[in-house]
Amino acid sequence: KADYLLSSRQLDRFRAGKGVVQETEVRGQRGAYFVHSSLTFAPGEQHTWHILADVNQDSSVIVSLSGKLKQNRSALIDDLARDMVLNTAKLKKIVSAADGLQVSGDQLCCAHHFANVMFNVMRGGTFTEGYQVHKQDFIEFIAVRNRAILDEYVHFFAEIPSELHVLDLQARAQASGSEDLIRLTCAYLPLSFSRRHGDPSRPWNRFVIEIKKPDGSLQLGYEGNWRDIFQNWEALVYSFPEYVESMICSFLNATTADGYNPYRITSHGMDWEIPEPHNPWANIGYWGDHQIIYLQKLMEISTKVHPDKLQAFLSQPLFSYANIPYRIKPYADLLRDPSNTIDFNWELEREIDLRVNERGTDAKLVQTKAGRVLHANLAEKLLTILLAKMANFVPEGGIWMNTQRPEWNDANNALVGKGLSVVSLCYLRRTIVFCKDLFEKSTHETVQIRAEVWRFYARIFQILNRFQNILDSSFSDEQRRLMLDALGQAAGDYRGNFYSNGFSGEFTKIPLAELVAFLDIAQRYVEHSLRLNKRSDNLYHAYNILHLDDSLVSISHLHEMLEGQVAVLSSGLLTGAESLSLLESLRNSRLFCPAQHSYILYPDRELPGFLEKNRIIPAQVRDLRLVSELAKAQDKTLISPDINGNYHFNGHIHNKKDLARRLDALKIQPRFAELVKAEAVKIQRLFEETFHHNEFTGRSGTFFAFEGLGSVYWHMVSKLLLAVQETILRTHSEPTTVVLIERYTDIRKGLGFNKTPEVYGSFPTDPYSHTPKGQGARQPGMTGSVKEEILTRQAELGMSIENGNLVFNFLLFDRHEFLASTALYSYWDVDGQQRQIELKADSLAYSICQVPVILQASNETCIQVQLTDGSLQQIEGLVLDHANSRHIFERDGTVQHLVVHVSSNKN
Repeated sequence: KADYLLSSRQLDRFRAGKGVVQETEVRGQRGAYFVHSSLTFAPGEQHTWHILADVNQDSSVIVSLSGKLKQNRSALIDDLARDMVLNTAKLKKIVSAADGLQVSGDQLCCAHHFANVMFNVMRGGTFTEGYQVHKQDFIEFIAVRNRAILDEYVHFFAEIPSELHVLDLQARAQASGSEDLIRLTCAYLPLSFSRRHGDPSRPWNRFVIEIKKPDGSLQLGYEGNWRDIFQNWEALVYSFPEYVESMICSFLNATTADGYNPYRITSHGMDWEIPEPHNPWANIGYWGDHQIIYLQKLMEISTKVHPDKLQAFLSQPLFSYANIPYRIKPYADLLRDPSNTIDFNWELEREIDLRVNERGTDAKLVQTKAGRVLHANLAEKLLTILLAKMANFVPEGGIWMNTQRPEWNDANNALVGKGLSVVSLCYLRRTIVFCKDLFEKSTHETVQIRAEVWRFYARIFQILNRFQNILDSSFSDEQRRLMLDALGQAAGDYRGNFYSNGFSGEFTKIPLAELVAFLDIAQRYVEHSLRLNKRSDNLYHAYNILHLDDSLVSISHLHEMLEGQVAVLSSGLLTGAESLSLLESLRNSRLFCPAQHSYILYPDRELPGFLEKNRIIPAQVRDLRLVSELAKAQDKTLISPDINGNYHFNGHIHNKKDLARRLDALKIQPRFAELVKAEAVKIQRLFEETFHHNEFTGRSGTFFAFEGLGSVYWHMVSKLLLAVQETILRTHSEPTTVVLIERYTDIRKGLGFNKTPEVYGSFPTDPYSHTPKGQGARQPGMTGSVKEEILTRQAELGMSIENGNLVFNFLLFDRHEFLASTALYSYWDVDGQQRQIELKADSLAYSICQVPVILQASNETCIQVQLTDGSLQQIEGLVLDHANSRHIFERDGTVQHLVVHVSSNKN
């Protein structure tokens, strides 16, 4: 007893209390779907209805469904109810496997964690089969990547059982001795539930989660933008730590010999963008954004879980180089036009396409002269990435952003070519410190790298040594230019040789002690620059502007940005006292937003109106004869007066290139030639003074939503939270710890799940991308903040990993989260069975690698290990032994659950 509307055109009639007429078709209007009925309720009575869409079906399915609706509607409703229960259980099972189920006295926090984990696995995928590998899927993976391997190693694939543990598969590959088979097996990631993702405003992004093949079997695979998928994997891998090295392999296999990466990786390989002159969205370029920190976080996790694994990788040829058909121009060309620095090699693109069709997607990798994939060890791969960053190092300025792609997000895309990233410098510092430790602890005395990479490294090392005396003071503009030129030319020579000749096949052995010395001096340069990027208000610059002028290089600064504070905290440079000073200044800065009790990306400001933007007062052009002569000639091609006596640049001049073209056109006119020659530089300077194009960052300086003015960008706030948490754990022995924890708590208080729906503008437990000024939260789930908040939640509940062991540290634990009364903890174990644990008062529960961890208030400090065979072990202290830690990390089902006794003192 309902009427159906197929458009919204009758809604005003309904609002006015008038009747509506059922619609059977709509023409020339946007479609919609409304159900209209009248219901009468007695006290306590219920009415239930469903609105659902079964979409993308063919005619036969629609006819069948229509018949079922006519024949037995109640049976369909019962089927629907069962299906909803089943789907909810399946979703909870997926989230449970990634450690998303928690029970504590803070129900909103636990619900928020569930949502974070759910969106994290939707973005990056999850391992629905744990560590189990299906032979058929692995064979399909190899067939896509390198079909020849299937023919070369027939016996290897024949002997693989239909299902096996991923570590068993990797061991079999190692025993084969095949570099290609070892490389591909190490990089194999049987992920499912992953969606293709990226900015939803982009027309090429199709949001879909493929979980089934046409035959109904499980669909495995992943596909994601570089800067999105690795951050989601970072949080996921704590639930599946045996895959962390495979993620590192996937990362490094897709980086190039010149030290960069493509914009997207998939289970089939990688993608890069190709030129499309008539497509305004198309833009080739290397995506170097946060490249260092994504890899760094994964390597840190690896050393926590498997302390010796990366040590072994230093000398093993496990990795490949992506052969992206981009060619960074010679250094002289970079100087001439820093925003147009990459040529696309169409011939190489066609060759790669042909080889991919013949062999598989391994053809997108650099090949040897014999036509095999060229392999490299971890030391060489790390060195190429570090050298690429150091080659673009501008002393006291940052890393030069000259590869035609934004540094971290499209919000700052206008900085490409002129921007210097202090943010990347911060993350470079963290990686340098890590790599020094990695090399120092190695049992090898030397490591072997390609001769071409060694020569590049040797030149950069020599340049760093040449200028190191300046580190006791500061660089002049002349000295800065000399060093930039030396670094840039070294990189240009290395790239040019590789583009023309490839690698020769010759190798050089480098003493690891020498690499440590190189990293030590690189660290001195980085820290010198970071210290000089401290502002007078105790905040730090995030991005600077590069000014190239003949034999000089000067630097100017932009306004304060939240990202700069996050990066320098994450760098590990600051002491506890310095970190606290920064956070206090940040709380009192223009970046704090009282309405949301949180932080905006950039200071909010009033933008000038249209008539204010392009207005030049007479005094500014008084000494410019060219302007007066153009006015006399009534020539408005460059600049012209208005009736009020002010002047304006021609509205069709959009940038300095347009301005240069207008000046060149005037130069060929005899009347203006000498004046242009004499005053062109002054005109260009006036243009910059008028529009401040050098300070233009992109949509961050003009938009009022997304990452725009006055917006809270929740991902950056959660990054701040994590950076402060890392700082607390790193400096916990310093006297500032208690106050730093207060600052951490204050930042956490501003997150959505601590807000009312009225303030947050949405369901508080759901993660959202951003909150524009004066509005509610926008874009649910479309945010990387889920990753950071998963990581911060782990430490809040005491979880950490050190030297291969689970360690519990309750420095950040809020004892008010203990349950006030008994409760049930429902979860799925590693075998996929649903189970329950009854929780006592003064306890809570979460999971690590799908093993429940119960925190119980107690007067003692110990860990009780309940094994599945019924036995119970008790370990004094808060460090789980290595054997049981391994059982948990490997998810082998040996440990049923842990009970960790925590001091009940809430003060």
